[in-house]
Amino acid sequence: PRAAKMKLKHNINPILLQFINFIILVYSLITYIPWYIFSGSRQAIAKAKQVKAKPVNNKPGGAYRSVNSLHCLASVLYPGCDTLDKVFKYAKTKFKDKNLLGTREILKEEDEIQPSGKVFKKVILGKYTWLSYEDVYVKAVNFGNGLAVLGQQPKTNIAIFCETRAEWMIAAQACFMCNYQLVTLYATLGGPAIVHGLNETEVTTIITSKELMQTKLKEIVSQVPLLRHIITVDGKPTTWSEFPKGVIVHTMASVQAMGAKADTGNKQQSRPVPSDIAVIMYTSGSTGVPKGVMISHCNIIAGITGMAERIPNLGEKDIYIGYLPLAHVLELSAELVCLSHGCRIGYSSPQTLADQSSKIKKGSKGDVTMLKPTLMAAVPEIMDRIYKNVMNKVNEMTSFQRNLFILAYNYKMEQISKGYTTPLCDSLIFRKVRMLLGGKIRILLCGGAPLSAATQRFMNICFCCPVGQGYGLTESAGAGTITEVWDYTTGRVGAPLVCCEIKLMNWEEGGYYNTDKPYPRGEILIGGQNVTVGYYKNEVRTKKDFTVDENGQRWLHTGDIGEFHEDGCLKIIDRKKDLVKLQAGEYVSLGKVEAALKNLPLVDNICVYASSFHSYVIGFVVPNQKELAELARKKGFKGTWEEICNSPEMEKEVLKVLAEAAMAANLEKFEIPVKIRLSPDPWTPETGLVTDAFKLKRKELTAYYQMDIDRMYGKNVK
Repeated sequence: PRAAKMKLKHNINPILLQFINFIILVYSLITYIPWYIFSGSRQAIAKAKQVKAKPVNNKPGGAYRSVNSLHCLASVLYPGCDTLDKVFKYAKTKFKDKNLLGTREILKEEDEIQPSGKVFKKVILGKYTWLSYEDVYVKAVNFGNGLAVLGQQPKTNIAIFCETRAEWMIAAQACFMCNYQLVTLYATLGGPAIVHGLNETEVTTIITSKELMQTKLKEIVSQVPLLRHIITVDGKPTTWSEFPKGVIVHTMASVQAMGAKADTGNKQQSRPVPSDIAVIMYTSGSTGVPKGVMISHCNIIAGITGMAERIPNLGEKDIYIGYLPLAHVLELSAELVCLSHGCRIGYSSPQTLADQSSKIKKGSKGDVTMLKPTLMAAVPEIMDRIYKNVMNKVNEMTSFQRNLFILAYNYKMEQISKGYTTPLCDSLIFRKVRMLLGGKIRILLCGGAPLSAATQRFMNICFCCPVGQGYGLTESAGAGTITEVWDYTTGRVGAPLVCCEIKLMNWEEGGYYNTDKPYPRGEILIGGQNVTVGYYKNEVRTKKDFTVDENGQRWLHTGDIGEFHEDGCLKIIDRKKDLVKLQAGEYVSLGKVEAALKNLPLVDNICVYASSFHSYVIGFVVPNQKELAELARKKGFKGTWEEICNSPEMEKEVLKVLAEAAMAANLEKFEIPVKIRLSPDPWTPETGLVTDAFKLKRKELTAYYQMDIDRMYGKNVK
């Protein structure tokens, strides 16, 4: 029944459909026997049915561990490599001349003027040029020594505020070697948040790029009194005179040159130990000022040990495309997993990822087409975007093409749910869609927020590869759970990784208990070596979110609500903060309502709001411009985009669509939004209304739409 809901609808003559189904049946029977004999899928089906994690004891609330680490949690990747500098040295020795970091050279930049008068920057990029393991190692050693010449001391903080690129990883490795504590800040954080992070960590040096220096940093340098050195990774900036006195700008190359000349006789004593802090990572928390999470060397190593175990046959043949923010734990961990296993990392950005991306000049190639990666990480926001784009293309096809695509899609969905493969459909029908990501992806890793079942299924079918859904937090060094590659069920995040254990704690207020039937439910607690040291200079919050048990093991209280299935896989079902009690006493999970409505073609983004002083739910919707304009045309409504969004008449029409989708998703009557506000402007991290992983910032959204909330709840607005 679950699969039936996600099937696409076609309009084929019933008699023709009978005939097509008969042909499919005959084809399935003929191909089944050779498939069964020659394919490795039998083991995959058996593995998918296996139990993946078990509770360590029979008490309610007992911790679940992966069946591969029942007796002892894994914490070290390679024997003796207990700090990140040792891991890199080991990899450098093993993979010496192999390529490690790749970057595309910019051949040409030009401004393209749009019909609306807006100017879009477009680039033409060349081939990937590569640095080997040895090259990266030497650059990192020199950079670390150069920072020492500038006065950087071991165990002191240094900040990096830069886009994802090879120099980011080189700088990070330099800091790991010299035991400098790397403070990471998202490139898209707002000014006040950056100032807070830099001043709280008292850094004197910041590593950045020319563009960020001239846009974001320029405005705030005067508010960071301790800052002495700015290092740009991409060459000399055009000098700018408004710099406060006492701040010197260096290029990364000049610091490396200083390091290459320096006398490094006394380096040995500054090497890190496993408990030393490697990274202080500022999370763009959905609430309040960002918090700095202190992550030690052994936290990161335990986390990447757990992650690597879930990626079968990981090794030198793999190519990973890096384009998500490296200041995000998901991307940093994924790249460190690759670096430690001999994989290549090719750098990209969301604006240059695919041929259709916004910065790629029409007719030239995007990064995936050039790199042809085998591994890729994505946040649901990006996967949802791909899903909608492809579905829009399908709707524009001729009736014959569309029905052919839909038949193949539904046929493959049935086959996947039984654990079978469909090589013919893959090569004939879905090859074109696969090519959107380069055509070679073998595993898509997804984390950062929940991925809808429909999008996950779509990725499985059209990209012909498993989607590894993961669950982890910055506070758990990104590690928690990841689904097995042969697990094609949707909506779950998999079993605990081999580095950690997970237990469920009763949450009485929400009515979740670890004795619930059929599945135990409760707040998710993660324990293990990957659980971080705590929040920087925030003892109160650390004590609230972290506890230590009688065996000295650290546990993180995540605030997320989960349930364990019989096979030991976890499903996230709620979040403590997202639960609101309506006036009449019903609980509404805002995230659940949003998940049910987010994938509608009409909806680009949605935030649901509920108040305990009222009996109904309301929402703010960023509508899809093309779909809403089409709906307005059908309803005979004329006007500008702003007028369409501000029209009460169009609000009612959109509400009807939302209500239908909510009913189809089996939402309760009280969970369905009764009033909405259509927002003509999208929510981006720059607006401050969503985080970098595109999670909603509820507090900011509430403040931004306060007048609309008052209007929808019928308060008198002056």
